[in-house]
Amino acid sequence: MPKTKTRIPTAKIYGVVGSDEAEVKRAGAALAEKLKPADAGDFGLEIIDGHVDLADQAAAKIRSAIEALQTMPFFGGKLVWLKNATFLADNVLGRSAAVQEALEGLTDALAQDLGDGVAFLLTAVEVDKRRSFYKAFAKNAEIQIFDGIDSTRSGWEEEATELVQKHARKKGLQFDDEALVLFVLLTGGDTRQIENELEKLDIFLGKKRSVTVEEVRDLVPLSRSGVIFELGNALAERDLQRALQLVRRLLDQGEKAIGILYASVLPTIRNLLLAGDLMSRYRMHPPHVPFQFISALNRLPAEAVAHLPRKKDGAISGYALGIAAQHAHQFDRNRLLEGMDACLDANVRLVSSQLDHELVLTEIVIKLIG
Repeated sequence: MPKTKTRIPTAKIYGVVGSDEAEVKRAGAALAEKLKPADAGDFGLEIIDGHVDLADQAAAKIRSAIEALQTMPFFGGKLVWLKNATFLADNVLGRSAAVQEALEGLTDALAQDLGDGVAFLLTAVEVDKRRSFYKAFAKNAEIQIFDGIDSTRSGWEEEATELVQKHARKKGLQFDDEALVLFVLLTGGDTRQIENELEKLDIFLGKKRSVTVEEVRDLVPLSRSGVIFELGNALAERDLQRALQLVRRLLDQGEKAIGILYASVLPTIRNLLLAGDLMSRYRMHPPHVPFQFISALNRLPAEAVAHLPRKKDGAISGYALGIAAQHAHQFDRNRLLEGMDACLDANVRLVSSQLDHELVLTEIVIKLIG
């Protein structure tokens, strides 16, 4: 749901902003359709395209918006829509003197009586809320804020899961648990990508409404991070053939073997060890979904989780541990410890010898799950 700032009763100024581009565009178009006078035809809506790259272009667009606000409507009312503005972000364009001067003029124009039936709508994806223009604009406007999910913050996976399920329900799609986890991580909480990939699944499935992990793998493109995650998944699931295929795919894409080792293989083994140890010591059952393990971790005493890997914000990397916890019971602890030793040996060989890199990674995979 968007965050909405309720406008004062006499306001005729509206804004739709935020980092979620798809939602900003959707909500902006819906609001424009609602605000434009129904009986004014083409004269009731004046659109100024604010998507520009240069400061002079931005200043010209802002001046066009001011002129539109100051020009009386032909048939009783109109909506002036400054659309997709790219000059409000904290960047070189947004900080330029020409843009700031023009925005001061727009602030003055919006402070005046816009006249009967005249309204103003601003839509923008990147907005620096510290700027004087936005602060003045926010005082008199009804603003809807659509911020996208930040995948660098802890807990983003749960937010993204809710978002995927919400959009899937609109199409009548139901994900299997494993398929949902994979789809969330491949789309990364990006609304536009979620909608695009759900549309592909919807068309492909036809009357069938359940989505399997195989269908997600076949239809949703794998980014670099997606392949890294899938390799870890294949290792945890003891799927030897798929793990070897993904190693080859990453190497073919130009990834360095040492990077694959540190980004996927080593973290997977470490998480399996940590999850298995916690489950053994605290008599925890394998979770049905990763979030169940996160909830279980939150109930443990602080000293029990002090050694767990953390994200930049200090939160436990619970989702990755939750995935490991689903599969840790399939691994012998001694084999995992041998896998850690194999990673150390591989690290040495990758940086100090001329051995074939795929061969080195293949040996680790086979030692772990072969």
